[in-house]
Amino acid sequence: MLNQVSVFAENTKGALRKMTAVLAAADINIYSMLASDSAEFGIIRLVLTDPDRALTELKKAGYQCHIDKVIAVEMGDTPGSLDAILKNLEEANVSLDYLYISYDRQASQPVVIFKTREPEAETFLRGKGYKLVDKF
Repeated sequence: MLNQVSVFAENTKGALRKMTAVLAAADINIYSMLASDSAEFGIIRLVLTDPDRALTELKKAGYQCHIDKVIAVEMGDTPGSLDAILKNLEEANVSLDYLYISYDRQASQPVVIFKTREPEAETFLRGKGYKLVDKF
């Protein structure tokens, strides 16, 4: 599993830039990011070079944040690759809370990152021959 930092931020002008400034000042690189919003708050999900240090720095800067365990799976760079992964998860009756796509620069492969409350998903995907990513 991969550690992802989830940050709750006000949905105001400049809020995202202020958060990325904290990470930049701490020399923490962002590998993946998903930002979603509601009327008042946004949730920013981040895969970073140093999630533990990022958590410390963001909390020091006043952000409400935590680390989530997510599953990252290499996928082909062809039409239907994501569909094949989702089909396998559906057949295993695995529910997803959310997902987003990133890119593993070392492997030169797209990666699907997802959150599930079903830990058997990781073992199931390995059994199907998928390569799981535990760091970028």
